[in-house]
Amino acid sequence: MSRTRSSPHPQRNPTRTINQDPDAMPPLSKAIPLGLQHIMAMFAGNVTPPIIIAGVIGANAGEQIFLIQVALFVAGISTLIQTIGIGPIGARLPIVQGTSFGFLPVALPLAKAFGLPAVLGASFVAGLLQVVLGAFLKKIRHWFSPVVTGIVVLLIGITLMPVGLKYAAGGVGSPDFASPTNLLLALFVLVVCIAVHQLGRGFVKASSILFGLLAGYLAAIALGMVDFTNLREASWFALPKPLEYGMEFPLTAIIGMALIMFVVGLETIGNISAITAGGAGRAAKDRELSGGVMADGVATSFAAVFNTLPNTAYAQNVGLITLTGVVSRHVVTIGGLLLIAMGLFPKLGGLVAAMPHAVLGGAGVVMFGMIASAGLKIIQECELDQRAMLIIAVSLSLGIGLPAVDEISETLPGQVGLLLKSGLVPAAVAALLLDALLPGKPRRQRGGEEPSVGEAEKPSAEA
Repeated sequence: MSRTRSSPHPQRNPTRTINQDPDAMPPLSKAIPLGLQHIMAMFAGNVTPPIIIAGVIGANAGEQIFLIQVALFVAGISTLIQTIGIGPIGARLPIVQGTSFGFLPVALPLAKAFGLPAVLGASFVAGLLQVVLGAFLKKIRHWFSPVVTGIVVLLIGITLMPVGLKYAAGGVGSPDFASPTNLLLALFVLVVCIAVHQLGRGFVKASSILFGLLAGYLAAIALGMVDFTNLREASWFALPKPLEYGMEFPLTAIIGMALIMFVVGLETIGNISAITAGGAGRAAKDRELSGGVMADGVATSFAAVFNTLPNTAYAQNVGLITLTGVVSRHVVTIGGLLLIAMGLFPKLGGLVAAMPHAVLGGAGVVMFGMIASAGLKIIQECELDQRAMLIIAVSLSLGIGLPAVDEISETLPGQVGLLLKSGLVPAAVAALLLDALLPGKPRRQRGGEEPSVGEAEKPSAEA
């Protein structure tokens, strides 16, 4: 009889700690610094995309400060959507949201061709489509095998590498472009990032990019390379303005953003699965996966209304959760509230906007290279047989070759040529079509037979 009473929930309560419960609330003395740690780990990645897009559209210093302000504000709101949730929307897990590098390879050429309103309009539509993706996640997940996802993530990093190097040289159009001072400053930032990552532990190791940026910023101030004029003119407090740039909806922009949105949604699935496996010691639930992807979509559309790039779950924070073992969503809720507070003070945005491009470029060399490395790691998950190698070969040739030969995109109709010019869109389409049509697809990747992310990771989580 006693065996019967104890069997329904074996190993549930005796081994479970408060740290492994997403609904548990640690003491504030612990929760506040943990929440701040999550924000610091993603801060550099969150403010970098708006700085880059500001340079492409020729934004003045005031507009750059505004774009940084809204990026922080939107990241805070989007984080709360994930941690607190709204009905079926939100994973209700410790997920930090922020602006995504994944959209930049498509957003940059679109911004040059159509302007920021087109990028925002396309992002708004892509966010709505991602909500639909989350709702039907189980039925369409077999479209995105590791070879497809890995190729796209790899190409995102490769496409952004020249952007990082141009910033390291001082930013295109700067009078001292590629000067020894700019290059040495960028190199200093790169060395600090690598040293901190290799020698640091815990929070310090996870925030190596942030420490590199801070060191480079201080060095630039000492060299007299920082102009604080715009910082002094920025207001202390301001509410972010929605639809400041308006929205436009060219079909080309929508197609490009929608395709990348699918891949970014799959990245979110991986992040959620890693959080539950590494922090809570269990597989991710279907409700958490679906709600997390839908929250990504809502956050992306919300971000477009508030003039910033699409939002997604940050992988940096997965490492922190695995390291600390604290999986409380309320800890990250505190971090989201801190982000909102930061977004209400333009002085902070001005402080970031004053950072020389060379400092940002030194960190960008690491950040964008790590994206490419993540793509390689994903590709390793699949069996690299002749079929997979063919898909990789064709996709990489298109993704890297087309942007290097402008004459091809210029001979095609305007908007079609623009999609080809990015390289990433034709490569993603080629990978999806080849993976779907070529014979010999591994049985575990065929429609209806691929296990969910949670099921695939369950054995290792239990171990």
